[in-house]
Amino acid sequence: MDTVSEILEKYIKEDLELLVASNPSVKAEGLPAKLRVRPVMVKRQLRYQITRTVGTKEIHENFEADAAVKAVMEMVEHAPGFKQLEMRNATHSATVLISKKGHVTVKERKVGAAKLKQGNEQPISAKCTPAQNRRKQYLIPEGEPVDFLVELGVTNKDGYIVKARYDKFRQINRFLEFVRDIADELASKNCLNIIDFGCGRSYLTFALYWYLHKKLGMNVNITGLDLKQDVIDECSQLADRLGYTGLKFLHGDIADYETKDRVDMVVTLHACDTATDYALYNAVRWGARVILSVPCCQHELNGQIKGDMLAPVIRYGLIKERMSALITDALRADMLEEQGYKVQILEFIDMEHTPKNILIRAVKTYPKMQPSKKLTHTDSKAETTGSEGTQTDAGNRETDGKSRKNSGENPVKPQYTDFMDSIGADLTLYRLLQGETSQAGPKPLSGNCKL
Repeated sequence: MDTVSEILEKYIKEDLELLVASNPSVKAEGLPAKLRVRPVMVKRQLRYQITRTVGTKEIHENFEADAAVKAVMEMVEHAPGFKQLEMRNATHSATVLISKKGHVTVKERKVGAAKLKQGNEQPISAKCTPAQNRRKQYLIPEGEPVDFLVELGVTNKDGYIVKARYDKFRQINRFLEFVRDIADELASKNCLNIIDFGCGRSYLTFALYWYLHKKLGMNVNITGLDLKQDVIDECSQLADRLGYTGLKFLHGDIADYETKDRVDMVVTLHACDTATDYALYNAVRWGARVILSVPCCQHELNGQIKGDMLAPVIRYGLIKERMSALITDALRADMLEEQGYKVQILEFIDMEHTPKNILIRAVKTYPKMQPSKKLTHTDSKAETTGSEGTQTDAGNRETDGKSRKNSGENPVKPQYTDFMDSIGADLTLYRLLQGETSQAGPKPLSGNCKL
């Protein structure tokens, strides 16, 4: 393996851009399936970051050059026993293949100027511009201390991520990207009032306040609501220590919370089952301009869904559960559209304790539509077919939507009630929006899955 060690040392010490090790001979739980090495700057010192991909996680460690060569060789000679290495610097690239019998093949070539020009790239030296500088630029960059992240244990006092909290750091930044995209909708000379239903330990609540107030300079008041009194006390004390005067936490239930203040934005992240429906209903009732919701534990439709067309697939419990969750969120989006919101369903990074990762982002754009009347199959067919059997309303939907897009009118009335009728859906949000509050089902006893 001397040849492998020599070429590793050559590339790592001569302006390495990237090294990737793959094709492990030993595949087992807990062992990395892939390894990447790239130069980074740590406190103005050149280091080499080794990233091991273990399952769905990435584990990062920084080394000096000699230690990085030794660490990579350890994983080539022993488990997991990588059999393929690819590396490049500003002028050359190399591929190293190791056979089962230990025979080493090295293929090295020069990176020509023509190829660089064709790829619209420039040679990059690790000594002057580390690869980390070309990484994804987070809204909260690693290496810059942020008070609430330090207090919550996500980063150390120097701003570097605690290994065990890397997923949380990514989640916070992903959430702030969603907020950044709609920040213009929140621009106002007045103070913004934001409600976070089921705030839990409030990582994202603190991030929201930091981003809007400290980063963008907006005047905001944020209220975090949760059922756990100990969590509320803990978050209140942290807000006081940080001097976040516009951030307060209250003990209360999503369904019963009332406010006399104008509400500009409602956040509800992993409110369990129908707790999401009550949060969305309150947001609509208050006329919130922006809604961000990550639903969770959509049990209601799972107990209702039926229909001959669905019978072959919903007899499998897992499929039925997942279909019910997806359909519930799609119907919630349709209902919000009906209330005058432009709605997007986006992928969110998984939370710590649940695989649910759909985020509903709604921005008030159009006037409220007339409430939908729940249709039967006969009513639905009659609505979309004329006396001669030609399509009427549905046929003009795309054209009408385009013509109204710039007029400030709600472009398309969502056609979801006939679908609800066909699968036996009787959802809490629908009943609440129809004013059937007395029949909306039991109010949620628990508001949130997050800790």
